Amino acid sequence: MSTFEIIKQTAITQIKSFLVVKNNKRSWHIPLLAALCVGIPLFIGLYFNHLSLGLSASIGGLVILYYQPAISFGSRMLTLLVCSFGFSLSLAIGLGFSFNPYISAVVLGFFAMGINWVTTFFKTKPPGNFFFIMIASMASCQPFHLELIPEKIGFLFLGKMLACFLALCHGLLTLKKQQSAEVLAIHIKKGQFVSLIDSVVIGVFISISLIIGHFFEMQNPYWIPISCLAILQGISRNHVWERMVHRIVGTFIGIGLCWIILQISDTPLTICFSIFVLLYIAETLIIKNYALAVIFITPMTILLAEVGTSFTSNTEIIVPARFLDITIGSVLGAIGGWIIYNQRFKNSAVKQLRKTRIVIRKKL
Repeated sequence: MSTFEIIKQTAITQIKSFLVVKNNKRSWHIPLLAALCVGIPLFIGLYFNHLSLGLSASIGGLVILYYQPAISFGSRMLTLLVCSFGFSLSLAIGLGFSFNPYISAVVLGFFAMGINWVTTFFKTKPPGNFFFIMIASMASCQPFHLELIPEKIGFLFLGKMLACFLALCHGLLTLKKQQSAEVLAIHIKKGQFVSLIDSVVIGVFISISLIIGHFFEMQNPYWIPISCLAILQGISRNHVWERMVHRIVGTFIGIGLCWIILQISDTPLTICFSIFVLLYIAETLIIKNYALAVIFITPMTILLAEVGTSFTSNTEIIVPARFLDITIGSVLGAIGGWIIYNQRFKNSAVKQLRKTRIVIRKKL
């Protein structure tokens, strides 16, 4: 088979994957619950003319995405509480080191390394490490004001409290309908060295992504590590490649959708309502078709990150800027994924780590 035919076949496969929607029995009220946890703080902030504070609380509401209806009631609430603590820690670390862009990028890399190792060790189900690193990345790009850190963590805490309360209500209302058995999930068992190597690679690429954003003085450099991380969520080399293609194409279409929304109306009320609807659609599609979900995730995250800023009123800047950021991050993520799933590299690294451990033990 010639190179042209291989490229043609790959392109056809990727196009077909956009049209494949997996059957899933996920209840409609889970996406609605997620939309409420993010939307309610935004509308409350808008009502009191403090949309930026409502935005901080809505980020905390994203903890609801770790809510797992398939496990026992006590376990799902405990998971939310632990993840809530993780959200606060992520924000604190991001804000605490935002005084210098390059120091914050290095710290973010170490933080991503640690979070990935922890979520892998405890076999945290999707979204796994994603939102912890996302929050730290966004926070690290904010202006450094030491006196405002407790306030920002406080409003994030309010959003998490709302999410936990709504999850509690949902759990109590559906307690009788809960299935006795958990939904089966595929867990790839990794050795301690393999998990460490994966974590190091992820940390290095997240750090490099943010450094690139700061070096080229991009408006919001955190989009690059966030996009890089999204691609690194792939579970195999082919899956990483597929996610990169889906994210770039889906982002291109999603940015067009964002442009249409802002052209129709860019009032705060319209943007808040759009975020609510887009999140509901994205959460409905995310486990059925990633490519289709990205089309709605892209405008939702752009509006959520840029709401209340001058950026949302200038579509001529926001559209190409976000596409460039996300494309760079996606390519970096694909390179990182290739390294992670390169068996020769991994075997060599594991072998070297074992030798190092033996040497250290002999010296001790």
